[in-house]
Amino acid sequence: MISKKLEKALNAQIKLETEASFNYLSMASWCEQKSLNGAANFFYAQAEEERQHMLKIFRFINEVEGHALAPGVEQPKTQFESILDVCKKALVGEQKVTKAVHKLSELASEEKDYATYNFIQFFVDDQREGETVLIHIIDKIKLIGLEGMGLYYIDKEMESLAGAKEDAGEKK
Repeated sequence: MISKKLEKALNAQIKLETEASFNYLSMASWCEQKSLNGAANFFYAQAEEERQHMLKIFRFINEVEGHALAPGVEQPKTQFESILDVCKKALVGEQKVTKAVHKLSELASEEKDYATYNFIQFFVDDQREGETVLIHIIDKIKLIGLEGMGLYYIDKEMESLAGAKEDAGEKK
């Protein structure tokens, strides 16, 4: 049985994951409107991954005799300056989720709830991976720029990353 304090914190994490999913959907839509279909596919894959995280936490809470709550979320931002702006905002969002995941890990440890602590470690690892991918994309954009072929290359790179994510998802 999970403590009320951990249940509340996990429900807050459900909301963060849901917001992240909706933010990624908004980013994907913006990219599609700009004919950045590779980047759109990358952000659609990110949105689905965040949705899966939300569901994973939702089910976990119920499995440990807590009560998972479906969150309400606000409309995400819909306009961006460039693909660099989109990626920077995505990184800020990932960092926000990472900070919350680390707090959950600390709380589970303090409460000596080792089942929840072990459960959260999946998210600790996944967040590090998610941040690293976005940092590399941002670094590549800064390296090659967004003019002409640079923008085309970034779009293709993000398409490749989306495909790799889908392949990895099939293997899980």
